[in-house]
Amino acid sequence: MSLLIKQSPLVSHLSLYDIAHTPGVAADLSHINTGAVVTGHMGPEQLEACLTKCDVVVIPAGVPRKPGMTRDDLFNTNASIVRDLATACAKYCPKAMICIISNPVNSTVPIASEILKKHNVYDPKRIFGVTTLDVVRANAFIAEAKGLDPTEVNCPVVGGHAGITIIPLISQCKPSVSFDADKLDAMTKRIQEAGTEVVKAKAGAVSLYLLIINLSILIFLRSL
Repeated sequence: MSLLIKQSPLVSHLSLYDIAHTPGVAADLSHINTGAVVTGHMGPEQLEACLTKCDVVVIPAGVPRKPGMTRDDLFNTNASIVRDLATACAKYCPKAMICIISNPVNSTVPIASEILKKHNVYDPKRIFGVTTLDVVRANAFIAEAKGLDPTEVNCPVVGGHAGITIIPLISQCKPSVSFDADKLDAMTKRIQEAGTEVVKAKAGAVSLYLLIINLSILIFLRSL
């Protein structure tokens, strides 16, 4: 994710944070010939320098799921990480757009919201639970089933980001598609359980790669 953001001409400053290895990753990315300045920050004492003047904060940090675990099993660890980072955002970049990927998203977003409320900087238009991955999967699965170009398929997905709270609106898909009742049910369940499908296939060795990176680095975008 850091690599992709560094290549964007819209980014002027990419600020990375983690508890280890971040300066090395930042040094590596800084060699890419794009305009974004890259800085690496490590440890809680560097959060102020990392976050000050940030416009967008992306939080993918936390422990990954392993076989047999649900997203809720990640709560105890990931909730405390999101709590601490939301507190830092409230202090150092209260106007930033905060995008939370850390699971369980259904719970981590409300936690961050309550922290921001506590510090009197809560704005519901500036905090997001990132569940775009569910849309990406729905588009890919439907295109595969119907022999369509996946780049031309758009199926809205609403609700949350765990099991039955993931609701693909297949009837609203563009282009329009239809399935028999049994196939519709199977398609819906596959979209809902796609994350578990990946976790099982990887046997817990690594986390999902489509929206989070293996180092769990936090990404902060700053205006110069």
